[in-house]
Amino acid sequence: MSTPEEKLAELGLELPPLRPALGSYVGCVKTGNLLFTAGQGVDEYHGKLGRDLTVEEGYLAARQSMLNLLSVVKNEIGELSKVKQFVKILGMVNCTEEFTDQPKVMNGASDLIGLVFGEKGKHGRSAVGMAQLPNNTAIEIEMVIEIEE
Repeated sequence: MSTPEEKLAELGLELPPLRPALGSYVGCVKTGNLLFTAGQGVDEYHGKLGRDLTVEEGYLAARQSMLNLLSVVKNEIGELSKVKQFVKILGMVNCTEEFTDQPKVMNGASDLIGLVFGEKGKHGRSAVGMAQLPNNTAIEIEMVIEIEE
């Protein structure tokens, strides 16, 4: 059975270096067997969905945001195989008022964790539109995961 890191490599993906915090917070907080992450944006995609970016670009931005999150998780727990279950994902999409495809954009993150983690990757999710996000990033995602001790 492949580890999540091996599955990422099979997909031609790698975890990026940790991104620096943009404020006075930490990348994640562990309480009991739950890990709560801070939101992770992206450095590659900027602007509003529905005006500056397509749904396809938003999908790629969400996938990149999830890779950023997985880097934070790996840094905290050492091995992604210690993830027991993805519990909840909140996706915030920088978009125009008329844009209504936030769920299609967030599929970039959800599809990735499904491919990498299988059944453990099933999760609850919210996908919401935002008037603006820090540094005009296209997306920001935060999540709650259960980990094995």
